[in-house]
Amino acid sequence: SPDEGWQVYTSAQAPDGKCLCTAVIPVQGTCSRDLRSHQLRQLMEKVQNISQSMEVLDLRTYRDLQYVRNTESLMKGLDSRLKVAAESQKSLNAKSFQELKDKMTELLPLLPVLDQYKSDTRLIVHLKEEVRNLSGSLLAIQEEMGAYDYEELQQRVLMLEARLHACMQKLGCGKLTGVSNPITIRASGSRFGSWMTDTMTPSADTRVWYMDGYYKGRRVLEFRTLNDFVTGQNFVQHLLPHPWAGTGHVVFNGSLYYNKYQSNIAVKYHFRSRSVLVQRSLAGAGYNNTFPYSWGGFSDIDFMVDENGLWAVYTTNQNAGNIVVSRVDPQTLEVLQSWDTGYPKRSAGESFMICGTLYVTNSHLAGAKIYFAYYTNTSSYEYTDIPFHNQYSHISMLDYNPRERVLYTWNNGHQVIYNVTLFHVIKTSGEL
Repeated sequence: SPDEGWQVYTSAQAPDGKCLCTAVIPVQGTCSRDLRSHQLRQLMEKVQNISQSMEVLDLRTYRDLQYVRNTESLMKGLDSRLKVAAESQKSLNAKSFQELKDKMTELLPLLPVLDQYKSDTRLIVHLKEEVRNLSGSLLAIQEEMGAYDYEELQQRVLMLEARLHACMQKLGCGKLTGVSNPITIRASGSRFGSWMTDTMTPSADTRVWYMDGYYKGRRVLEFRTLNDFVTGQNFVQHLLPHPWAGTGHVVFNGSLYYNKYQSNIAVKYHFRSRSVLVQRSLAGAGYNNTFPYSWGGFSDIDFMVDENGLWAVYTTNQNAGNIVVSRVDPQTLEVLQSWDTGYPKRSAGESFMICGTLYVTNSHLAGAKIYFAYYTNTSSYEYTDIPFHNQYSHISMLDYNPRERVLYTWNNGHQVIYNVTLFHVIKTSGEL
C-alpha cells in the first residue's frame, strides 16, 4: 500500500520513448518501523538510563566522601582519647566517659553511609553486567548492518526521501486516475457546510476553517491545527461583514474567497486584519439559486484553487446554464480568462480543479462518480468513469487542496477527505 513506501502504480514505455508512470507518495518513511531501528532505540534508552545511574552514583559518592573526610579528624581525636584511657584507666572519670560517649554519638551517621557504599557496590556490579550486554548487542547489530553505522544509514535514508520529495514537486501536475476511500475527520454541524485549510503552496500554515450552513452565514471558526479541529478546541471566531451564499468558499494565502449573499459579488476577506480587502462582481454570473449544483443550496458560484491559482466556477444566461470556468486574479478578483465547458451545471453534483482540469461529479447523492473532465490547457473535454464513494449520501462541498493533494468534502454533517492518484508523464531524460 502507499503507507508502506514509495510506489510506482503503472509503468510503460510510449512509442516516442517516454516513460509513463504513476508515483504515490508514502504517508511516512519506513525507517521508523524498521526492526533494527527499534532495537537501536531500545539500546539507546538503556545507555541513557545507565548514564543517569552513573551520574547519581558519582554525585552520591562525592557527597559521602566529603562526609567521611569531615569525620576523619573526629575519628583521630576519638582514637587518641581511647589510647589514653587504655593506658591510664584512672583518668577515665565520669566526665571523660561522657565525652567519649558524645564522640561516638557523632560518628553514628557514618553507619548508613557505609551501608550505602555496600549497596552502591552491588549496583556497580549490575551496571557492569548491563554494559557488557549492551556491547554484545551493539556488536551483533553492527555485524548485521555491515560497514554503515546507524547514523550514516539514517542520513542516507533522509537524503533519499528528500530527493524523492523533490521528484514529486517536479512531477507537479498529472491526470486524475483514482480517488481513495473516504477518511472521516469529524462529524459536526448541519447537513450543509464547508471546511478547509489554506491552499497556498508551499505553506506552513496549519489552521483549519469551518463554515456551517449554506446561506446568510457570517460566522467562521478558525482552529489552530487539524487536531484542534477534531477535538473542537483552540479556535477563534471571525464575523464576516457580509453574509455568504453557498458552500463554494476557499482559503488562499491567508484570505477567504466567497460569494456575497444575494449577489454575484466575489469577496476577499483577510483573516489577519479581519477586513475585506476587495470585492468585485462576476459579470453575468447567476446567483440566488439561478444556476446551482444539483443539490441547490445557493451553490451558483464556486471558488477553488489548484496548482495554477484561483478559479471561479459558475454559469450565465449567455452560456445557457452550462458551467463556465474562469481564472481569477487573487489580488483584484478580475477575471483573467474564461472557458465554456458545455456541461449543464444543474446536472453536476459538485466540481473541483486539479492542474487546470475541471472534474465534475454526476450527482451529490449515493452512487456518484467523477463523470466529466474539462481541460483548460486544450479547451477540450472527455467523459470519465472514476469511482467516488459517497459514504454519507449527500455531498454539499467538494474541493481539492493542491498543497496536501487531497479532496475536502462536507458530507451530510461529516467532514471527510479523499486521497487522489495522479497519472504523470515522465521523460526518460529526467525532465518533465
